[in-house]
Amino acid sequence: MKKIDHMAEESLKERSAAYISDRDKKKLSGAIASAVAALVFFAAGLLLSRIAPDQTQVAELLYLISVLIIGIPVLVTAVKGFLHRDVGSSMEILVSVAMIVAVLDGQFVVAILIPVILTVVHFFEEKSIMGGRDAIEGLKKMQARTALLFSDGKEREVDAASLKEGDVILVKSGMSLPIDGTVLQGEANMDQKSLTGESLPKSVGKGDKVYAGTTSIDGLLTVRVDKAYVDTSFSRIVRLLENAENMTLPETLLVDRFMKYYIPFVLAVAALIWFFTKDISRAVAVLVVSCPCGYMLVSSAPVISALAAASKRGVLIKNPAFIENLTEADSFIFDKTGTITNGTLEAVETKLFAAGSEEEMLRSAASIAHGSLHPASKAIVRLCKDIDYDTDYTITETVGNGVAGVKGDDTVILGSRRYLIKSGYALPCEDAPTGSTTWVAKNKQVLGCVVFSDILRDDVADTFASLRKIGIKRISVMTGDNRAEAQKISEAVTVDALHCELLPEQKLELLKKEKESHTVAMVGDGINDSLALNEADVGIAMGAMGSNTAIESADISLMNNTLMNLPFIVLLARKTKEIINQNIIIAFMTSFLMIFLAAIGVISPILGAFLHNAGAFIVLFNSARVTKPAHHKEESKEKEAN
Repeated sequence: MKKIDHMAEESLKERSAAYISDRDKKKLSGAIASAVAALVFFAAGLLLSRIAPDQTQVAELLYLISVLIIGIPVLVTAVKGFLHRDVGSSMEILVSVAMIVAVLDGQFVVAILIPVILTVVHFFEEKSIMGGRDAIEGLKKMQARTALLFSDGKEREVDAASLKEGDVILVKSGMSLPIDGTVLQGEANMDQKSLTGESLPKSVGKGDKVYAGTTSIDGLLTVRVDKAYVDTSFSRIVRLLENAENMTLPETLLVDRFMKYYIPFVLAVAALIWFFTKDISRAVAVLVVSCPCGYMLVSSAPVISALAAASKRGVLIKNPAFIENLTEADSFIFDKTGTITNGTLEAVETKLFAAGSEEEMLRSAASIAHGSLHPASKAIVRLCKDIDYDTDYTITETVGNGVAGVKGDDTVILGSRRYLIKSGYALPCEDAPTGSTTWVAKNKQVLGCVVFSDILRDDVADTFASLRKIGIKRISVMTGDNRAEAQKISEAVTVDALHCELLPEQKLELLKKEKESHTVAMVGDGINDSLALNEADVGIAMGAMGSNTAIESADISLMNNTLMNLPFIVLLARKTKEIINQNIIIAFMTSFLMIFLAAIGVISPILGAFLHNAGAFIVLFNSARVTKPAHHKEESKEKEAN
């Protein structure tokens, strides 16, 4: 199996696919079959004209049949495109006119060879375009289609699509996971490059989450199915990539508007040349070389290349704002916990008030913390791994505040100082600890609190420096933590603004205010920051693997926790837009040059059929440069300097 971290680069570099989609394969097969059939009748006509020169009418009938075989599909597409004003059918319209003119003038050879040559050339063009799509097709193959269902002590192979939530499967060494699940038993090293872009395997064991599209390198795992085959994070990623392939950009709309006037312009030029030169071959040549293949690829080819380059690094792009807005972004706003910090809180201190013991307070806290995904709740559950706690509470979580649980007459609240005060509790002012603190209360009594610590990621300083180096003018951090805890950030890295003690709604208002004077990229964990991620000009979710909220709320999802992917995607966006603009110029210049050469008789209709795709191939090769954005050169220079 081709390694996923080489898949995107190789598919675009080699320009030739080992496989294509079924739809495109069927389309190409039909076109080639028509071309072959047309050539058979064409060859028969040529042979008959040589053997029996007096059978001119029969030979011309064979030529006409050949024209109809190859020409009718083109003509049907042209008529539909003309009636629906579809600029995507411009090539078929121009070729149809050229064929009709050639037939009326008795140039059957020209009428036949033009569409045949176009079909052959387009076959190679399609294979080149599909090189970028191979990254997506290759990803699909990473999700296993079958699974080993373990039931009643026996294992049997089943269709992965038939698995239901709660089923148990076995994953042996070398097998790929077809679903998202939780490890019930066993240990293994998992290759997660298909989702995160990380080259190092991840060790998993009992209780760990595992994901579709990843592969067990060694070991045997017993896994509980958490999501159906079609609902896995991997399947969602592939669907989003397929949708992203059809992005509509302002540059595309510009080309579409131009194409509405392009066909009348070409027809007028061909008619004028015919009128003034009386040479119908020149007019046909103009029609053939003006086929706008390059125009159709100016934005789609670079975007597909960009998707491939991004997916190689574990970056999921699902919104065209990635190109437009990220190119213009001059302000980055970061959430703190789980974004620029590791997000794994560790308890450094406990403070008791009404609780008789630390175990009593922690038992009450864990009884509702187990139902929350907040980092503080997870840290409390880890802290209580050796304590028996109740799990029968009915739990309600208020995002940005805390968690409440009710069981009979008992009510437990776990959350921030602000949340407890809002809930009617009087918190002690004396001896109250500073820092990131979670308070525990039960039945109107404040049992105590737990103080946590979270450290910055190792690459925060380098990421901020790189963002400033590439022109990001403003970097801000916002957090729900208190000022004392938040202040540690400004002591470690330089930020332009630090906002603390914020609720999700307050983060949203702050972001709206920032947008009044800046184009803003918001970076968050996608769980507590979904409102802000949606509002930002570009929303970027960190560590989104397995998080549906992150994938849905953000324009870009980083499936791993590598912050240095941020300057990468900024430069990738700029490079993509630069190449799109270059492609527009290339397509225009190539078309007008070819029309001029055809008009003065340098290019014949047959030669024009070969050459008209020159602009398309130049656009394709230029688009492949997206996979090598400018920052690669900067990294190389830095390595050489060191």
